[in-house]
Amino acid sequence: MYLEASLRYRDHSLNLGPQATDPYPTRLAASPTNTMLPRLEPPAEEATDDGPLNAQQVANFARDGFLYEPDFLNDADVASLQRELRGLLESSEFHQADYAVTEPDSDAIRSLFAVHFLSDVFGRLAQSPALLARVEQLLGGQTYVHQSRINYKPGFAGKGFNWHSDFETWHAEDGMPGMRAVSASIILTENHTFNGPLMLIPGSHQQFLPCVGPTPEDNYKQSLKSQRIGTPPEAVLTELVRRRGIQAPTGRAGGLILFDCNTLHGSNANMSPDPRSNIFFVYNRRDNACVQPFAASRPRPEFLAHRADGSWSGH
Repeated sequence: MYLEASLRYRDHSLNLGPQATDPYPTRLAASPTNTMLPRLEPPAEEATDDGPLNAQQVANFARDGFLYEPDFLNDADVASLQRELRGLLESSEFHQADYAVTEPDSDAIRSLFAVHFLSDVFGRLAQSPALLARVEQLLGGQTYVHQSRINYKPGFAGKGFNWHSDFETWHAEDGMPGMRAVSASIILTENHTFNGPLMLIPGSHQQFLPCVGPTPEDNYKQSLKSQRIGTPPEAVLTELVRRRGIQAPTGRAGGLILFDCNTLHGSNANMSPDPRSNIFFVYNRRDNACVQPFAASRPRPEFLAHRADGSWSGH
């Protein structure tokens, strides 16, 4: 039943034919013949000046799969968010919760999910007109928050994140049908060369890279600490990096990085004493709401994949 329903959904949303199968197969039993599959959805709407982003910014996003605005927030806003971040980090209420993920080898918090529900300050930020206008201009429609999180990455102790496409996980484990989502990452502490800034492969959003290996039960419990399933083959990554390179936007707190759901990204461990804390809001287009997972036995918990109506039963 769910397969028929999801195929009908994708026939409508992606304009596929009646014999359509999953255009983004992944978690395969063996290495695929085609290691890169074409993207079906446009990475951004037609470049216009009708919104806060100008035509050149939209064109750059469509080309690279990301866009960096160094001074999105002013100093007063940054200071308020930093206070809120410290409050969440120091609160004993959240440390034992399912939505608080610790580092692989310590009890230090690595990521805190569903933060726009846990904090009124971050909730208002997620719905701020300036942020919504940007992502909805890029996605060409109304959105909802599919996921929110803070990545803390404390000094010396913060581990890295392996290369991955978020869409691969959201498609396989959450049931996101198409590439109609954008992540907004706001820098809350200075990101510099040595504290593990976000790294992206420009243009990698134009191809889908199928991954090998079945999805284990409750894979999120391991993958959020150190992702092993859903990571592309090294040979394919090597080819993409040789062709397109790697970029790592750095700068002071208050910057905004918008990146496409399929852009390959990762980060190194934090080798400095300086924390690298960013907040992420993932915006999914409402007509791209999740169905049943495409490569997992059941959906992940709601703190990782929120409902399209904006609610969370755990809150």
